[in-house]
Amino acid sequence: MVGDNVENPGIYSLREALKIADALDLDLVEISPKADPPVCRVIDYSKFLYQQKKKQKEMKAKTVQVVVKEIRFGPQTDDHDFNFKLRHAEKFLQEGAKVKAFVFFKGRSILFKEQGEILLLRFATLLEDYGKVEQLPKLEGKRMTMFISPKKK
Repeated sequence: MVGDNVENPGIYSLREALKIADALDLDLVEISPKADPPVCRVIDYSKFLYQQKKKQKEMKAKTVQVVVKEIRFGPQTDDHDFNFKLRHAEKFLQEGAKVKAFVFFKGRSILFKEQGEILLLRFATLLEDYGKVEQLPKLEGKRMTMFISPKKK
């Protein structure tokens, strides 16, 4: 809309802008109050709010939630149990979930820290086709933890 103001077309006084908004049955909304002069727009405010909510809902729908699946080992996990858990981890990674593999040390089994680390590293090498290691085995208290994230498709 071009104003009647000859030296600055498009610039209206507050009274003129309110008259225009009232004539069009719309709202006068201040867009940039810190500008000189302040910038206002004549719009349907309820429609504007509706569109904002719709955009936020779309943004929320597009966000991907990361699922973390845990797999627990003992320091002396047998080959059959290891392979069983390995197949589960492969399935989780193919579905797009992260895998948190950890070895839990009970009582004196903490003496076998090296065995736990070897177990987790073997687990990671067998899963290289499906995911990449995000965090190498790290001992935290009685748990040695490792994270594997899925490969991008």
